Amino acid sequence: MPTPGSAERPTAELDSRYSSALNPRPGAAQPDATEWAEARRRLEAAEIFWVSTVRPDGRLHVTPVIAAWHEGVLYFSTGPGEQKAKNLAHDRHCALTTGGNSLTEGLDLVVEGVAEKVTDPAVIEEVIAAYESKYGAHITAPEGTFHGIGDGFRTGEVLVFAVAPGTAYGFGRDGGAFTHTRWAF
Repeated sequence: MPTPGSAERPTAELDSRYSSALNPRPGAAQPDATEWAEARRRLEAAEIFWVSTVRPDGRLHVTPVIAAWHEGVLYFSTGPGEQKAKNLAHDRHCALTTGGNSLTEGLDLVVEGVAEKVTDPAVIEEVIAAYESKYGAHITAPEGTFHGIGDGFRTGEVLVFAVAPGTAYGFGRDGGAFTHTRWAF
């Protein structure tokens, strides 16, 4: 099981090969590595993530999920019969990605790690609280998109996975300055 809080102080490195450092834009600020605090803030706020898993035959599977960042770990869920659950039973390595679609603004984030199935009832309750706090009526209201997901977590009808970052990447675009930050944990 990932250690809560293990993602508090990763080392950050700006990769100048993939940033504006080697080819600065006129009038743009000098690029610098994105602070982990900013990346974490965006992970906490992001509503949609894309989880990438590997099928037993080596093909990739990518699908959107909702996820909650809690104590240094990203949590997401899936049904036991869904493709991502089958893939994770074979190979627990995965990546969760979030960001935007603008060419000139935003910060795309990729968190790579190993998915661990969460079964501890106390941790499940913490994850439910994190989901409810983040997604509100989508989860808590009877007409919400994911109403009842907490009960699904409790009964095991919905599998919960924890991904502590092993490596994370940030691809920033800010007014013509492009950055590529790598965080090692």
